[in-house]
Amino acid sequence: MISILRKFITLLWRIWFYILLVIPIIVMFPFLVISVAKDTWYPYFFRMAQFWARFILYGMGFWPQIKRLQKTKRGKSYMFVANHTSMADIMLMLHVAPNPFVFVGKKELARFPLFGYFYKQTCILVDRGDAKSRRAVFESAQRRLNQGLSICIFPEGGVPEDLSIVLDSFKDGAFRLAIDHQIPIVPMVFYDNKRRYSYDFFTGSPGKMRVKVLPFIETQGKVASDRRALRDETFTAIHKELLHDLALKV
Repeated sequence: MISILRKFITLLWRIWFYILLVIPIIVMFPFLVISVAKDTWYPYFFRMAQFWARFILYGMGFWPQIKRLQKTKRGKSYMFVANHTSMADIMLMLHVAPNPFVFVGKKELARFPLFGYFYKQTCILVDRGDAKSRRAVFESAQRRLNQGLSICIFPEGGVPEDLSIVLDSFKDGAFRLAIDHQIPIVPMVFYDNKRRYSYDFFTGSPGKMRVKVLPFIETQGKVASDRRALRDETFTAIHKELLHDLALKV
């Protein structure tokens, strides 16, 4: 009986997430539409997106705790990367990163009503099964970086179906882009998102969401052939932090 009650409460809490997701979009809708009318107005959209993200995080009872080992500089472009285990990763990344950035994400998310419209208008969409789509990502990224924006990619390429996986293997795309544009990689570790709000629908709970922003990994002077070494260095840095955190809980 207690187990059934807990699942029912968790279900209601999960539904509340989607209500929180929609409320700010409806309230800010006219301003959001205006902010995506021109590429140069994107920073205004980004600030509203940050408000949207924080509204959801705090409304769900999540309390971000951020430890920065290095800070970004205003007006500089970066490649933000992190482990990916939860839908809340999007909101947490918007909360943590101070520099306006554009997500590179799978086109399937554009199907969501209302959210999908702004996702399609502002993000760089990729169909990972289409080589032409993957090539177009680099052209879109170039345009955004020329506008002084940063890029965010979850390099695992998706959330692993096996929830026991600590960190799935990284794809090359983020690191190839970072090298092509000679921008620093900013590795972030999201420690608690899988436990707080995983894709297992009857799990999760309010609580802290710890983030560590690791020392940046420079790409200056690196060439295309260095992308795999760069990928492995970034993977190792994030994986080591996750394993250490798991060891402390044993």
